[in-house]
Amino acid sequence: MKTIALYPGSFDPITNGHLDILERATKLFETVIVTVAVNKEKSAVFTGDERVELIKKCISGKAWAKNVKVNQFTGLLVDHAKDMKADTLVRGVRQISDFEYEFRMALTNKRLAPEIDTIFLMPDEEFTFISASIVKEVAYWDGDLSSFVPKDVEKALKEKFMNEKGNKE
Repeated sequence: MKTIALYPGSFDPITNGHLDILERATKLFETVIVTVAVNKEKSAVFTGDERVELIKKCISGKAWAKNVKVNQFTGLLVDHAKDMKADTLVRGVRQISDFEYEFRMALTNKRLAPEIDTIFLMPDEEFTFISASIVKEVAYWDGDLSSFVPKDVEKALKEKFMNEKGNKE
């Protein structure tokens, strides 16, 4: 039986779709480690530490999250998976274009670490259109985020963009 899964992503920010995938993964694995990818080349709204804290807030008190851990990493995902003793990577796929990219990544990871499998989970239909980039755009223009992200994420985004806009004016 597969016991430890890694659910990697940038989670900048975590969305309701991410949480839906995470909850589903907890039903399949004894432990799920949400792993925040920190890429110094990409500009993120939130730091790695902020993303980890937001994820922890979003899952706090949820019965399904009792075996969820949250961390961050830089480098090759398969190396981190080995360090965490994970035997499976969980990836969310919303649409065909996601699958094409994720399929290439899964094949690459399999070549680098044949002992680690990748599974693809689709979010509930109501979340298939949500992406972190859409969420950030809506947040930047002070739109209603209540159906896209948890309240803690909405609050953090509004604060972040309010400060950013305040500094530009």
